[in-house]
Parts: sequence; C-alpha cells; structure tokens
Amino acid sequence: MKEFLRSIGLFLLDTIEIITTAFAIFVVIFLFVAQFHEVNGNSMLPNFHNHEYVLTDKLTYRFRGPQRGEIVIFKAPPRPRDEYIKRLIGLPGEKIAIENNKVIIYNDGHPEGFVLDEYYLEDGIVTKGKSAIPPNTIVPIPEGHYLVFGDNREDSSDSRHWGPVKKELVVGRAVMRIWPPTAWSIVKHASYEE
Repeated sequence: MKEFLRSIGLFLLDTIEIITTAFAIFVVIFLFVAQFHEVNGNSMLPNFHNHEYVLTDKLTYRFRGPQRGEIVIFKAPPRPRDEYIKRLIGLPGEKIAIENNKVIIYNDGHPEGFVLDEYYLEDGIVTKGKSAIPPNTIVPIPEGHYLVFGDNREDSSDSRHWGPVKKELVVGRAVMRIWPPTAWSIVKHASYEE
C-alpha cells in the first residue's frame, strides 16, 4: 500500500512539474515572443476584418525598428488600455503632408518629398487630413515616434486624429491571421525601398 501511495505521490508531483513548466513557457512566450490580438472594427478593411484574430510577433522589434508599410499592433494613445492594429506610414525624424488625398513623405533621401505608393488600399479610398495632420500642411514626426493609418481611411481613428505613437507603445507586428480558419494566412506587409 505504501508503494502504491508513493507511486501516486510521484505521479502527482511529476504532473504538477509538467504543468508548471508548461505554464512558465507559455508566460515567457506571451510576454516576450508572441501574442494573439483581435481586430476590432473596420479600420483595416479590406485587408483585415472585424473579429479576426492575428498572431503578433513581439520579438522582431527588439532587434530592429518598425518599417514603413508594416501592420503593427500598439497601445492606442487616446486609450492606452486598448491595443489597435494599423499600418505604419511615417518614420521618426521624417515629415509628412496630406495633399490632394495623397500622403507625401519628406526625409533625408527625399527632401523634396515623394508620394507614398499605397497599392494596398482599395480603389476609391482617399486620405484626408484631420486635426493632427491638417490638409496641405507639412508635419514633423518626432524622434522615437511613428505615424500609423488605418487602410479604411474614412472609418479609422489613427495618427491623423491623435498624432504620432511613441516607440515604446508599439507591441509588435502582425504575422499571421489565425481566426477564423477560413481567413488563415501569413500577413503580407507593404515593402518600400527608399
């Protein structure tokens, strides 16, 4: 009987150890490597839909900065408890303007400015200036900050409304759609060579 109870005790200890180890690994992954996020709202249509879930890579930005065109998840400046998903448009130290419904980027490589090719937007989508980036006004982006816009510009609360996002508020970049199963796919980020 003692041997039987000892076996049960060892089995329970092993089970607790496995569960504790698995939980610790999950916590480390959740805090430092990857996390699931739900898309809330229509600001990223047609590329992301309301109630889709994405897997967020939290590791890449520890080794390099976010890049223009990437889909990022960040703590929203107007509501820091919420996390938004948007497309990264402007980089630290650049200047931006919205003229004739187009985004103009000014940087060291293009001091005269260039029109951002937003091929990922649906036909007919126009970009209008808002309170933080008024139309036909060149606005500087502070160091350590990024500008993010929704792909569905008319239905997006973004940097045009509330300004730049601090680097430390950027959680990571979307890498995969995981829910619903019919939407499963690798996230395609816009790529720019400047």
